[in-house]
Amino acid sequence: MEENEELNDESLENQEESQDSLVKVTGMYKDWFLDYASYVILERAVPAIEDGFKPVQRRIMHSLKELDDGRYNKVANVVGHTMQYHPHGDASIADAMVQIGQKDLLIDTQGNWGNILTGDGAAAPRYIEARLSKFALEVIYSPKITEWQLSYDGRKKEPVNLPVKFPLLLAQGAEGIAVGLSTKILPHNFNELIDASIKHLQGKRFTIVPDFPTAGIIDVTNYNDGMRGGKIRVRAKISTLDKNTLVINEIPYGTNTSSLIDSILKANDKGKIKIKKIEDNTAAEVEILVHLPNGISPDKTIDALYAFTACESSISPLGCVIEDNKPLFIGVKEMLQRSTDNTVELLKAELQIQLDELEEQWHFSSLERIFIENRIYREIEEEETWEGVIDAIDKGLKPHIAHLKRAVTKDDIVRLTEIRIKRISKFDLDKAQQLIESLEDRIKETKHHLEHLVDYAIAYFKELKKKYGAGRERKSEVKIFDDIEATKVVIRNTKLYVNREEGFIGTSLKRDEYVTDCSDIDDIIVFTQKGDMMVTKVDSKVFIGKNIIHVAVFKKKDKRTTYNMIYKSMKGGPSYVKRFNVTSITRDKLYPLAGDKTSSEVLYFSANPNGEAEVVTVMLRQSGSIKKLKWDLDFSDVLIKGRSSKGNLVTKYAIKRIELKEKGVSTLKPRKIWFDDVVNRLNVDGRGELLGEFKGDDLLLVIDQKGIVKTIPPDMLTRFNDDMIVLEKWNPEKPISVVHYVGDKERFYLKRFLIENPNREEVVIDEDPKSYLELVSTDWRPRLEIEFVKPRGKDPKPNLEVNVEDFIAIKGIKALGNQLTPEKVKNINTMEPLPFEEPEEQKTEEIEVVDEEQIETDNNDIGTKNDSSDQTSLF
Repeated sequence: MEENEELNDESLENQEESQDSLVKVTGMYKDWFLDYASYVILERAVPAIEDGFKPVQRRIMHSLKELDDGRYNKVANVVGHTMQYHPHGDASIADAMVQIGQKDLLIDTQGNWGNILTGDGAAAPRYIEARLSKFALEVIYSPKITEWQLSYDGRKKEPVNLPVKFPLLLAQGAEGIAVGLSTKILPHNFNELIDASIKHLQGKRFTIVPDFPTAGIIDVTNYNDGMRGGKIRVRAKISTLDKNTLVINEIPYGTNTSSLIDSILKANDKGKIKIKKIEDNTAAEVEILVHLPNGISPDKTIDALYAFTACESSISPLGCVIEDNKPLFIGVKEMLQRSTDNTVELLKAELQIQLDELEEQWHFSSLERIFIENRIYREIEEEETWEGVIDAIDKGLKPHIAHLKRAVTKDDIVRLTEIRIKRISKFDLDKAQQLIESLEDRIKETKHHLEHLVDYAIAYFKELKKKYGAGRERKSEVKIFDDIEATKVVIRNTKLYVNREEGFIGTSLKRDEYVTDCSDIDDIIVFTQKGDMMVTKVDSKVFIGKNIIHVAVFKKKDKRTTYNMIYKSMKGGPSYVKRFNVTSITRDKLYPLAGDKTSSEVLYFSANPNGEAEVVTVMLRQSGSIKKLKWDLDFSDVLIKGRSSKGNLVTKYAIKRIELKEKGVSTLKPRKIWFDDVVNRLNVDGRGELLGEFKGDDLLLVIDQKGIVKTIPPDMLTRFNDDMIVLEKWNPEKPISVVHYVGDKERFYLKRFLIENPNREEVVIDEDPKSYLELVSTDWRPRLEIEFVKPRGKDPKPNLEVNVEDFIAIKGIKALGNQLTPEKVKNINTMEPLPFEEPEEQKTEEIEVVDEEQIETDNNDIGTKNDSSDQTSLF
């Protein structure tokens, strides 16, 4: 008992000591985490540069090759086979295999493999089947040049890397997230990659850009060679079906029709866009119909879809691969160069093995011929030992082997002894010689390929393109996108109110004065009676300052909206007049435009969207010996300058009131408008072709290939189609000449007309399905040349010149016109028009607009047209 008590005491002491001792896990955590991170990077997330595969993908492809017998295999069976090499669950293997199959390059699929357009998933692995594609069998496998390693359990061998003879990584793309590391290599076009590889081998420059299986439109301006920091913009392809319907035929990469429609519905719910309903008719091809309410602009809605929905997205590539068990960050050009160079090395290795095999075959065929032709097999009849047989054959061969390329070995002699009697008895000397000669030709050809390896590789790539390039044309259209300002295309989904006296604006002040419809992302500009100005975001309720005199939606960089103001900077002080623009501001900052005195006051204020300059009557209070108590002030006499300018002195006396006498006309010069055919948009920035100078009521003439003629205001948001053939400033007096083919009459007709209904869209060709528009001229006095078809056995009829002005008078737009000729026409061409002096447009008297934004230190920098000195009195 005492011994047991002593033992119990000792155990308690040991337990207490163990509880008190501390074990630091810092080192263990550091090692374990590094091991885990390395495993995820190298074995799961990032592809190898040698073959472009992640380990699970490589093991799937190896398993497919092992199971390949030309027939389809159940995917579940392939997944089970792959688990011999990949020590993970079957679900991850099946998902990886479906992703490979959906790329339609390496795996020939059967069954429901899902739909990348709609986002529908694949059927269960037991229901779908797969086999290797012919392309995969030709490009990916070559066991004789493959480096092998043991599988994770040591039972089987798997490839370290597959000998891929094609830039597969760039063709399929890759995406993965590891520990502290990620990769995003975008897919590229099959044929373009082959062309780029050929150019690299030829020493030429090349450029490759992504191409997505979902098609769409892409802007690769900032692709940055697919490296970190690059970005591409992807858009859906949206077109106008009719004035109330848009159709989406292609979607951005990374989206599907379900997610795209959801984003459109969310934008509609938030009031960013306005739609009636959406129809999804997607099957083999994408077709999403977006129905618009009456009165909603299709062009503006297209821009809004790009601005507020998943119809436009940005993708940031990141070129990261594994090389020598380490991450490597490189661009897509270098990836292609390395892949191409690696392909050349693999082709060289295959040719060298082929040459060695051919030479070995030639060597034994020559030995066999010598052995049978010279009846050396008879010399072993008397030999009783194996060594004697070998020596006898060796001795018999020696006189005949001088032409052989290598020495005869014992293994060669052993192979000769294995030749059957039946083969010896039926040996055909001529056939044997033909075989040897054909082997010599193949050896010569293989040596030639090795000596001209680059040419051989180029021919290899060309053959790949010829065999597998059909149907793999570029899907994504490369364009330069125009930037869309969200505030210009958002639907005005809320109402703005103002409480002028208390100084509040907001969308929740429904009992107060209504100002305008606006959107929840708009900026609002506000002016107060004290002369303060502020620009602020739309909100439910914002305090600006008491006695608000003007509220409006603010447009950034707006140099046309001009504010006319008369103010006094202090009580009893002089009054000033000034005109200014507000092009840029600091949001929520209070700007004192009438001085910083507490008694400053605005006496007259107007906001003019086109720089209008009105005439006002200024009336003074009776005081002392003032002789002139009333006079007119014309704002067109005041230069437009910065908002902080003090302005011109109106009078030093007290003003009783100011009344509007006459509304003003625009004092701004007409806007120059250009058309940029890169983005098919108008602009005022000088990009593209100058269309002319436009005043407020000027319109554009638009004619397209379908024969639709219309005149429209020059709106910067208008989206022009690629089939547009005429875009110019419309002159109502200038006739339009049209040559059109009338289908039911099978003749060409010429018509000449003026547009009588500027706001109506009209068709100028016949409704017959065979009718089409041949030629349009907007010259004042055009001329045409008609080439005729040469009759069989006769000389061609000489070309006919047509003076359009003499041929036909100006008629209505719906008129058929006059038949050009009853003969069969080969071509109709425009000639140099007859001279005509266009009437000169009346030039508007231009008032200078100072484009520079106000400079805070320049407070006295405004004058009149007649006198530019500061503070010149208009009294």
